[in-house]
Amino acid sequence: MRYLVTGGAGFIGSHIVEALVARGDEVVVLDDFSTGKRENLAGVLSRIELIEGSICDLATVQHACRGVDVVLHQAALTSVPRSVENPLETHAVNVDGTLNVLLAARQAKVRRVVVASSAAVYGQSPELPKTESMRPEPLSPYGVTKYVAELYAQVFGRAYGLENVSLRYFNVFGPRQDARSPYSGVLSKFCTALLAGEPPTIYGDGTQSRDFVYVENVVQANLLACQAPDVSGLTFNIGTGRRVSLQEVLDSLTHIAGTAVSPKHLPPRAGDILHSQADISRAQHYLGYRPQVSFEEGLRRTWAWYRQHSAAD
Repeated sequence: MRYLVTGGAGFIGSHIVEALVARGDEVVVLDDFSTGKRENLAGVLSRIELIEGSICDLATVQHACRGVDVVLHQAALTSVPRSVENPLETHAVNVDGTLNVLLAARQAKVRRVVVASSAAVYGQSPELPKTESMRPEPLSPYGVTKYVAELYAQVFGRAYGLENVSLRYFNVFGPRQDARSPYSGVLSKFCTALLAGEPPTIYGDGTQSRDFVYVENVVQANLLACQAPDVSGLTFNIGTGRRVSLQEVLDSLTHIAGTAVSPKHLPPRAGDILHSQADISRAQHYLGYRPQVSFEEGLRRTWAWYRQHSAAD
């Protein structure tokens, strides 16, 4: 099988690429390195085809799709705050770029496109856990773009017969998440702050909660979504089914790190939701998805990675 991974040099994309290469698949990576990093692919560069370019350029995406069986569409601007600051930029990449991917995939007769979506589509509805049948009510332009990407994929299925699956990621964490980015995930920022001996920042009072899912579980979901029968046009939550407050995350991390620290609290950020938790029963039923790495084990692995790379810098 030949796979195209858009955004394959990014945090999640690079883990997917490694898993595909490890099982012997042909892999093409398309990345413009605006947020992705070549070092994320260092272990597999000799075994993949790497195309440097943007999903915003249709000709580049058409070239990348040639001979491809399945597209794993990870490329996106993934920051909620950035989308609030610059909605046009986020729309251009996440909506227009996704449309380019779908157009190119249809033209190349790709069998299936797996679209990376987000729990941000749900917004602030108080109902928990979130089920895929709930009405999307996004709070940010980012959430809107992810929902539109799902709709476009489904329309390409109905209009052109292009198989499509959308995966709504909850809060993904793990090695390679870039803590130096102002838009990075909270857990990577906690790790780097502790390593620097600085108080981690929590926006809000710390009681807000998230369904933190280790990146290896997300990779598993993507691989399952490539092959599962009778799932075209469906959307799946990818999380753990459990939520943890930010203060609990910090407490667990300081316990693993063997340190004690009090966080610095700042006002809540625009577009951020208070609580998030996935109902993963649909993914379990249709995809056979079972999170293999627990939150606690993922936290230990993540801390070990950041500590190792901090020592190497």
